[in-house]
Amino acid sequence: MCYDGPTLRILLDYRPALRERTGVGEYVHEMAAAIGRRLDPSDELVLFSSSWKDRLAATTPPGRRVDVRVPVRLLNRLWHRLEAPAIERFTGPVDVVHAAHPLLIPTRGAARLVTVHDLDFLDHPERTAREIRRDYAALAAAHAQRADAVVAVSMFTAGEVERRLDVPRNRIVVASPGAPAWEPRPAPVPRGPILFMGTLEPRKNVGALLHAYARLLEQKADAPELWLAGGATAAAAPWLRAIAEPPLAGRVRHLGYIASERRHDLYGQASMLVLPSHLEGFGIPVLEAMAAGVPTIVSNRGALPEVAGGAAQVVEPDDIDGMAAAMRRYLDDEAAAATAVRDGLARARQYSWDASAATLVEAYAELAARHGHRGRAPAHDSGAPAAAGRR
Repeated sequence: MCYDGPTLRILLDYRPALRERTGVGEYVHEMAAAIGRRLDPSDELVLFSSSWKDRLAATTPPGRRVDVRVPVRLLNRLWHRLEAPAIERFTGPVDVVHAAHPLLIPTRGAARLVTVHDLDFLDHPERTAREIRRDYAALAAAHAQRADAVVAVSMFTAGEVERRLDVPRNRIVVASPGAPAWEPRPAPVPRGPILFMGTLEPRKNVGALLHAYARLLEQKADAPELWLAGGATAAAAPWLRAIAEPPLAGRVRHLGYIASERRHDLYGQASMLVLPSHLEGFGIPVLEAMAAGVPTIVSNRGALPEVAGGAAQVVEPDDIDGMAAAMRRYLDDEAAAATAVRDGLARARQYSWDASAATLVEAYAELAARHGHRGRAPAHDSGAPAAAGRR
């Protein structure tokens, strides 16, 4: 039979990038753009979205857009609990279906991938949204085991998927975020604000950061302001009250959500980034800060030490004195800050959206071939999906 359609039809779940792009949304948006750059001209990238009120923006990466007016919570409940309707009902035939989260998207026969950013929902369901609390912990392991491949955003997360979801390592594909294509700032800003970037939620350990900053003020009254850049969840209420009262009043600013086009300018003003999270499956702000030439402090949890790769100061997330001392070191020691900038720039260059997209496209082709698709042959036939190189 003569096949005259696209060589390879890839559906990518674009829904996390539909509104304010936090870490998962940024990953989906940038990966979609990079996948589009890596595909052959005869291939087709289908970007899927569903919402009752929000529509895909003009800034959505190139590809065939399928934007259905179905409430995302309703569709997820049908998909997660009934495993219907098949995605082809909305998109037509596809060869690969890549979910942006750990649960499968139903299909009539395409190869299926799920994405795992972290497994915090297993240990702390109370910190998650209602839908995630209802479905992820109960279903993630079974869905990961049924998937043709599991995409992990770091080597740390890949290890967790293998250990905790019982997925063989040869079915895990590591496709990390890439560094932004930013010009590093021309010079340090030693008196710039101390920056935290991320959603204000319990996992981010903002309370410990506020205590450490108060300790820093006791030791160094002229320390720069602390800026909290990120949307606030309901759990952030005690922190927002604390920054309105002494000793933090007038010294800590909550900036709210920062859109992607504003982040470079914000990093450019900062003396340092502090990300003291209890868990990060990757930690995109660390990569962004290093690419901008900003000294960085991270906790020794999750993937943060892996991403920093020795280019950041690493602290215990609950060590208030240690976190305060790390901030003071960058403020008082120009050589230490300069070394962090130099090492961070070199580390950021090791992470590429295009390299990760190439890994995914190769995995897509291999998996589609196993499902009987007769389009473009994969670059190699190893019997296992392509895996990103170790970093």
